[in-house]
Amino acid sequence: MRVSRLTPLVIIALFSTSCVTNTTKQDSQKAADEAVGKLDVPNNWTAPDLIKYEDVHAPTKWIESFNDPVMLKLIEEGKANNLNLKVTAANMDKAWLLADQSNSALKPTADLSLGANQAGGGKGNSSTTGQFNVGVNVSWELDVWGRLKAGIDAATANAQSVEADYIYAQQSLSASIAKSYLKVIETKLQTDLTKKNQATLEKTMHITQVRYDNGMTSAQDVAVNKSNLAVVEEQLITLEGSQRDALRALEVLLGRYPSASADTPDGLPDLPLSPPAGIPSEVLERRPDVVSAERKIAQAYNATYQAKTAHLPKFSLTADLSNASGSLLDILNPTNLLWQLASNIVAPLFDDGKRKIDTEIATVEQKQAVSNYAQTALTAFSEVETDLDQGGTLARREIALTEVLTQSNKAYRIADLRYKEGEIGLLDTLQLQQQAIAAESNLISIKRLQLEQRINLYLALGGSW
Repeated sequence: MRVSRLTPLVIIALFSTSCVTNTTKQDSQKAADEAVGKLDVPNNWTAPDLIKYEDVHAPTKWIESFNDPVMLKLIEEGKANNLNLKVTAANMDKAWLLADQSNSALKPTADLSLGANQAGGGKGNSSTTGQFNVGVNVSWELDVWGRLKAGIDAATANAQSVEADYIYAQQSLSASIAKSYLKVIETKLQTDLTKKNQATLEKTMHITQVRYDNGMTSAQDVAVNKSNLAVVEEQLITLEGSQRDALRALEVLLGRYPSASADTPDGLPDLPLSPPAGIPSEVLERRPDVVSAERKIAQAYNATYQAKTAHLPKFSLTADLSNASGSLLDILNPTNLLWQLASNIVAPLFDDGKRKIDTEIATVEQKQAVSNYAQTALTAFSEVETDLDQGGTLARREIALTEVLTQSNKAYRIADLRYKEGEIGLLDTLQLQQQAIAAESNLISIKRLQLEQRINLYLALGGSW
């Protein structure tokens, strides 16, 4: 067959590949849109909240919004040294290498062969003959049905999915470091508060002992005071242990040895403004885990097309250029060159249903990818709705707890004066004192939870990281 006769076949192959690529892309996108459409996504978030997000001008980068250079430094350290993140980065690099490797399927391959052989007679015949061989073989499979291009698109979609997973891993790590950092600071504050409570109880214990020695109070008051002191000592032991645990958890995220020696500030950062939440559909474009799930649909559709076209014939072109000579010096002599150009068609004949089952498996995986995408989107919507709702709930709780603390401190100061004057018993005074301490402790926890809510909301929205 002449080369000119092969040209139309090559053009048909390229045209068919282009059509198949566009069709598969449209089918996968349609499946993704239909999967989300079944969720009946509203135009606006339904969670009640105290903040009108459209009126808020929050910073675009969540780390900067906390105005905490120590947190920023730790997050950068974690992104550089976290071992799990390095594994995810290696997976991404591998996926892109495989995608690049798959591109070679559309290109010709060439092999060079070199050989030499020598033959001689039996006993008494000393004559020998030798021959040297050199050859070049070129082969090219024509992608008439778009099967090879579908494989390339599947590998590319997989690499894009893995890359999105890596970006989401970075976001999740940053959020985990920030939350661990806040937990360490909270345990410090709770420990300081408990030590303050301990000092107050020791002072009260001294007064109670003096009053008991002078017959002005009962042994019950002394026992109650000692009991409360023992409770506080146990709380201190627990809090100090929790602080070490929180430090070790933070250090592991940073890629450090867990020695519980990381330095952190003694106070929580100020609560930043809440980010603009936008509309639900924007989350599908911003969140890397949703993008990853959508790319898995594209991969599955291309893999299904590959499986279906495996039933069709394969077209290939081969070319051979060879030379043989008894002299190494004449091996490249043009007068000895031989060439051959051929086209081949290979059609599946019998495989005991293997290709059919491959197609069915690919179809099932395609359905799985669509369902997984819908579930990922649903989870994303749920996280945003929950975090928006929690923002308003925590704000109202903070207002209530601030009032509890104010009134509890006022009641305790009055009760303390009345106890010193002998108007009321120690038990009533201690109850009011512990109520005030509990309110202050709860307020510290609420402030840390509010900071976590901001982090979770940024993560749920897939905002700037």
